[in-house]
Amino acid sequence: MNFLRSTLHMLWMMLTVIPWATFVIIASLFVSPTRMYWMCAGWLKCAMWGLKVICGVSWRVQGLENLPQGDKDGAILLCKHQSTMETFLLPCIMPHPLAYVFKRELLYVPFFGWSMARMDMIHIDRSKRAEAFNKVVAQGKRVMNNGVWVIMFPEGTRIPRGQKGTYKTGGTRLACETGRPVVPIAVNCAKHWPRKAFVKTPGVIDVVIGKQISSVGREPEEMMREVETWIEAKTRELDPAAYK
Repeated sequence: MNFLRSTLHMLWMMLTVIPWATFVIIASLFVSPTRMYWMCAGWLKCAMWGLKVICGVSWRVQGLENLPQGDKDGAILLCKHQSTMETFLLPCIMPHPLAYVFKRELLYVPFFGWSMARMDMIHIDRSKRAEAFNKVVAQGKRVMNNGVWVIMFPEGTRIPRGQKGTYKTGGTRLACETGRPVVPIAVNCAKHWPRKAFVKTPGVIDVVIGKQISSVGREPEEMMREVETWIEAKTRELDPAAYK
């Protein structure tokens, strides 16, 4: 049954993304980047609605009060990366546009990647590390000055449920360069939408948004250790069975 539901959800996403992306690409010639973002986020909400209705996967969110409140109060969101689900879900629950930092290869994914290319995101060549970070800083400053929040996955790639990747300091380096705070986010999405898995299982996943961590007077490495400690402890709390 779960396989059938997952197949129907995949068909739902495929059938909706093609016309939606085509419309967005054409509309990008006439609308602002912010409007473009919310149009694309509309498809993600459509995909998440399908996930809830078809596959029985829902979510609950804690800590929204920890997010910046002012329109120009930018921040860097640093999130645990377990699944495709958090990349789809976070724009659906955040009140401000997000600028993802992602590998440029995603731009070549038909329709989905083409739409991303029309938004104000930060795509990097991971083979050129110094150049990539300079681009993150330059574009990160620009988008945050426009009221957009930068989101990064410090582990760099999706990590299997119950495991921990190597936390890289790009996000906290950006915070220290710009004087912006970071907001840690813990998730247990892989519990019901596993990493690199086709089949989703019914249930409720949790998204917990931690308190802002100031970058003033901090070093990136020491700051990332605090982020890592909080995220990993909260993830274990959300999904203790995965760490037995």
